[in-house]
Amino acid sequence: MFYPLKFKPVYKDYVWGGRNLEKLGKVLPEGIVAESWEVSCHPDGVSVISNGEYEGTPLPEYISAFGRKAIGAALDDRDVVKFPLLVKFIDAADKLSVQVHPDDAYAQVHENGEYGKNEMWYILCAKPGAELIYDLKAGTTRELFKKALIGAKLESCLKRVKVKAGDVINIPTGIVHAIGDGIVLAEVQQNSNTTYRIYDYGRTDRKLHIEKALEVIDFNSKGRREKYEGLQIEVGPGATVRYLVANRYFSVELVDIKGSTCETADGSRFFIYVCIKGHGIISCNNCTVDIRCGDSVLIPASMGSYAFEGTLTALKAYVPDLKQNVVEPLKKAGYTEAIMCEKVGGLAESI
Repeated sequence: MFYPLKFKPVYKDYVWGGRNLEKLGKVLPEGIVAESWEVSCHPDGVSVISNGEYEGTPLPEYISAFGRKAIGAALDDRDVVKFPLLVKFIDAADKLSVQVHPDDAYAQVHENGEYGKNEMWYILCAKPGAELIYDLKAGTTRELFKKALIGAKLESCLKRVKVKAGDVINIPTGIVHAIGDGIVLAEVQQNSNTTYRIYDYGRTDRKLHIEKALEVIDFNSKGRREKYEGLQIEVGPGATVRYLVANRYFSVELVDIKGSTCETADGSRFFIYVCIKGHGIISCNNCTVDIRCGDSVLIPASMGSYAFEGTLTALKAYVPDLKQNVVEPLKKAGYTEAIMCEKVGGLAESI
């Protein structure tokens, strides 16, 4: 009944996109492609299963049919009603708008029950000197920010950060941010499509959301760390896991396999694997599913034991029990909580 689910990508043709997702093995439609929504139950882009018995089934229908057997017994009731995560690839051939996202409480009231939008980025490739915007410069108050907006000097308030392949960026709600041009990344986020655009580099075809943005920007976040190294543990011969970001909404790990490793979906929670390098197979319940760079796979919560074989690197995303799924494995590997909070994005604010 349960097997690894693959999906048809949902492509978005936003103005700042390009053709760089072809480097991940994507077969793109003509024209600009800015995003590939890989695993999504959001009405703005619903994933459809592309393999096995349930090929052609929209993911929300699959979840409705199987409920907690698909999602997991350990998750909140709201996650059964509304799938909690959205996973994307993003090609920023041009600069994205400067933007900010609301938290759950604000979005619930102002966005018709939508989730807030905590997110993280894993940089897949970046041109030399590529940079993104993360947070505001020290000393930027709400009043100075508003004056800069009125005077068309907003860019003087923005903190720029150079990035390269392999960088991990944690973006809580309330943090002003933007992807610069020449960057391709994977994004794991809450299941939300609420973005408040503040500044769009002179492009006039998209609405700005200044008033809402000013209500949700965290003006006390200056000095917040933008990049995290993560913490690595060995999980078997030829297999490692690096814990990158962990909060109450999602945990994201970097899984590197050279050979084989065994895992278990024990009924408590689902897992999503986003392959960013290499090729392998996932074996379970007398079936095998191919996974290669650019593929995303959802492991239903009740699938049971499964094994990876091959040489591949993947991001693993799920909704965690922070103590059980993150803190305890890292403690067992010898890391202190202080080191965890320093190296794993979002953890210090969440435990």
